Amino acid sequence: MDAVQRHRSMYKGTTPPWKETYRKRCVERLKNSRSKLLEKFRQIEDGTGGSKSSLLVQEVMEEEWSALQSSNQSLPSLWNGNGIRDVYTAQHEFDELAAFEEIQQELIAQELLILEEYQNSMQYEEQYLNSVLEGMEQCGGIICPICHANNLTVNSHFTSCPCGLYVNTIGRNITSEVLQNLLERRVTEHMEDCLHNPTFSMAFNTDGSPNLMISCKVCDYLSVVL
Repeated sequence: MDAVQRHRSMYKGTTPPWKETYRKRCVERLKNSRSKLLEKFRQIEDGTGGSKSSLLVQEVMEEEWSALQSSNQSLPSLWNGNGIRDVYTAQHEFDELAAFEEIQQELIAQELLILEEYQNSMQYEEQYLNSVLEGMEQCGGIICPICHANNLTVNSHFTSCPCGLYVNTIGRNITSEVLQNLLERRVTEHMEDCLHNPTFSMAFNTDGSPNLMISCKVCDYLSVVL
């Protein structure tokens, strides 16, 4: 009796004992592979990556099954390099087919959620940058990133807003164009690794001087803008 047949005889008609462990490991790997997933998605958006469907799910399932199988010799080697359909063909006579299908659908849903959050974040970034550009075009100013209501006052001595934003910029050669570039750079830097919207705030150095900060509670991103 080969490995697959022994595996069938042990667990036929029951929920596979490896299901929950395998599911958790697949979900965790997919979340940890977010940067890789977004890179694949960007390649597709650029026309260099192929199909949009299930960008990482099969790869995640294959790798986690191999890892699980290496620590549990009773599990057969089900992938032979041609994809998940071969697993289903090998499994069609017992309940593990349903387990694989269920996990696959959960991963596809998770993948789509990550991509949707990324697209929403990109829209946020685009809207913010557009507001900055519109403000500059209309009155030579930049919309305050903290209150989103007033234009910043930017001169050789300070950058300020009626909402309370104030940064001393004496000797730093800060102009509206320089500040715009700093804001764009920090927003883009954060968006490369996180799908959530950052926030701007004021913070003080140990010497009491104020800084304009960008931060994210989700990924713990923190950086000085000005």
